[in-house]
Amino acid sequence: MGSHPDLSYERKLWRDGLLAVAGLDEAGVGSMAGPVVAAAVIFQPETFIEGVNDSKQLKPEKREAYFTQIHQHALAIGVGVASHREIDQLNVFWATMTASRRAILSLARAPDHVLVDGRLVPELNLPQTRIVGGDRKSFCIAAASIIAKVTRDQMMIEYDEQFPGYGFARHKGYCTPQHFETLERLGPSPLHRRSFAPVWEAAQRKLF
Repeated sequence: MGSHPDLSYERKLWRDGLLAVAGLDEAGVGSMAGPVVAAAVIFQPETFIEGVNDSKQLKPEKREAYFTQIHQHALAIGVGVASHREIDQLNVFWATMTASRRAILSLARAPDHVLVDGRLVPELNLPQTRIVGGDRKSFCIAAASIIAKVTRDQMMIEYDEQFPGYGFARHKGYCTPQHFETLERLGPSPLHRRSFAPVWEAAQRKLF
């Protein structure tokens, strides 16, 4: 269980007869705009794609190549989205939990066990194991991180066309200097999370 994901955690569960092991991860929690996207991935036992890693450790072109391979080899993939409005209504933690539940429930088959990178998902009624840094340790969690990240990036590229000038295709809503500059200059877009302090403050300044 080093710095690269492997099948160690999955194999422990497979040996116990839990064959449908889902990895769960999310993208977009720290963004100032757009949704949180969660993904859940189940593979047949012993399926492994060499090079799959935490999405943050991969260049965009590598992520997209693995995204395609994961879709080709996975037994089931589920994606759940919580919108920026839900984030403002629920707060980002509960919106992330909502997206995570949606991802698991959208799987074509129910998992026997869920390996989770972050917090355990409440009200899921499925056995779960939390693995700190799981996207760098568990293959199925790393695969889920890639599905979540690439799916969300594609959404933000589409939003860039709806809300031109903010650079969503470039920074994906995250807190970059360029994003802060356009937020200050243009004010928040309808896609921005008003519950995030920099967005709320920029909105207040635009009132005066």
